[in-house]
Amino acid sequence: MTTLQPVLDGAGTTPPQPPRVTATYTRLAARQAARADALALKALLAPATGRTRIAQLLTLIASAATVVPFIGIVEIGRTLVAGSTADTSRIWTIVAVVIGALLVRTWASGTALTLTHLADGDLQRSLRRRIVDTLGRLPLGWFNGTSSGEVRKAVQQDVAELHFLVAHAAVENTGALATPIFGLAYCFSLDWRLGLLAIGTAPVYLLVYLWLGRDVRVQMERMNAGLARISATIVEFIAGVAVVKTFGETGRAHQRFADAAEEFNDGFAEWMGPMVRVKAASSIFIEAPTVLLVNLAGGYWLVRSGWVAPIDVLGSTLVAMTIPAAVLAVGYSAGIRTQAQAAAGRLVRLLDQPKLKVSTNPKLPQGNSVEFDGVSFSYDGTSTVLHEVDLTLEPATVTALVGASGSGKSTLATLVPRFHDATAGTVRVGGVDVREIDPAVLYRHVGFVLQDVQLLGVSVADNIRLGRPGATSEEVYQAAEAAHVHDRILALPRGYDSVVGEDAHFSGGEAQRVSIARALLADTPVLVLDEATASADPDSEAQIQAALSRLIAGRTVLVIAHRLGSIVGADNIVVLDAGRVVEQGRHDELLARGGRYAAMWHVYTDGNPEPVPSLRSPEQNVEGAR
Repeated sequence: MTTLQPVLDGAGTTPPQPPRVTATYTRLAARQAARADALALKALLAPATGRTRIAQLLTLIASAATVVPFIGIVEIGRTLVAGSTADTSRIWTIVAVVIGALLVRTWASGTALTLTHLADGDLQRSLRRRIVDTLGRLPLGWFNGTSSGEVRKAVQQDVAELHFLVAHAAVENTGALATPIFGLAYCFSLDWRLGLLAIGTAPVYLLVYLWLGRDVRVQMERMNAGLARISATIVEFIAGVAVVKTFGETGRAHQRFADAAEEFNDGFAEWMGPMVRVKAASSIFIEAPTVLLVNLAGGYWLVRSGWVAPIDVLGSTLVAMTIPAAVLAVGYSAGIRTQAQAAAGRLVRLLDQPKLKVSTNPKLPQGNSVEFDGVSFSYDGTSTVLHEVDLTLEPATVTALVGASGSGKSTLATLVPRFHDATAGTVRVGGVDVREIDPAVLYRHVGFVLQDVQLLGVSVADNIRLGRPGATSEEVYQAAEAAHVHDRILALPRGYDSVVGEDAHFSGGEAQRVSIARALLADTPVLVLDEATASADPDSEAQIQAALSRLIAGRTVLVIAHRLGSIVGADNIVVLDAGRVVEQGRHDELLARGGRYAAMWHVYTDGNPEPVPSLRSPEQNVEGAR
């Protein structure tokens, strides 16, 4: 244990540990994770606990009623064995009691399952609402680092993982355990030797099952990691299939997949091989034929010894035959519970994500200016990305952010619509700290057009209306015309009613113009623009640039510039380097200084001899023409 302590304490750099120590540490970490997931599951299931307990009580009644027919069979047998002296009225009384017990069991078990299914429906609805509420209050920057697949998995699969546990497991486990217990109580009442005989084979199976499951969490994590590597190689091959085929790397790409699959298969076989053999051998002890053979053979010996009557052996054997199904049901539920705990852990981690703080006394922005006052920012709390940035965007001006990759351009721009909150300093819109503006008000005041366009699987008209759901059709048409995409939409099979992904398929440039139409319709006075023409072809670039010129007119614009030629007409060009503002001014002023921007400009013009349309408002374009 002393060897493990530095690892557990997280103290500095520890020397390489032997495999046995590493395995022990892995088991400890897995147990800690399992405990955390178990607590998460308990917390998530708390709202359903009340109805679940009532359902379990009803199941206990149903289980007790289930044993009554076994007792009835034994008692009828005793009566019939009496021969001519058999009491017919007693037999009919027993039959009536058995029928009553079966009716009670049917009612109790049916009511119990109804309660748990209602509890499950309410729980799933509540969880999905909590998830949607959480997603609605998370910083927009959180979604940049989280795939849509993870969100979909949480909303659909992880919530669904709890269904069996709530709707079935509580009732079925109670029944699976209670029925044999009531039955065994009856067996022991007949003769303690019959009771021991009925459960004689079960301990062997249970001990083996517990031994096999000692490392199941660690092994499942390894298996999931292996599947993730396989998935990654598949995605890599499909995403780059054109490049792979062009450069003759098909065999190598296939080999990476084959290696990942082989590694997974070897690990899986190493884990499952011994387990399957041991479990197959141990399962013999819980199979119905084995249980039947043991009870009949043992019962025969007990009868020959004069300790019990044959009819008692019949009753205990019938009870013993319920044990295999009970053990298998509990084992299945244990596996389901392990999956549910893992899902609960993921759900709780999602629900506990830091939410975007909303002011209890929100303020309204006064004007369209944007200010960065001593703004610093860190994603992880240790590495600072922005350092004390001071910058003012005057109303109705275009400010361009330029700099090398990783200089902090996108990070600075996304602080305006609160994709993240500044670690230090203040970002103001209209003279008000963005943290003191209600998010709904902020997004009506600050719009953004990103380079990575996202169109929803709804009609084209509804995609454009996202910023203003109540906009009329005429307003939608006008926005599309201004964005130079109206004619393309009319050419679709159902025009504006065409659904994206079904009968509306846009190229990158066309999708960008649809997003610009959306921003035009939203009509926000402040706009954050991730230069939309960075990867467009010349024809699309001209149309997008024309649409952008209409979009920025009269607005306060902050544009992330990827190509310097597109922002030479900006009112202010801000040069960032390692998260700091090193230069700012108009294009001509910065060139005259001969500083960082001038060096960037010379590199840019050497690589781009053809002029690039500049991002300018219609008024600037008119002045340029004169």
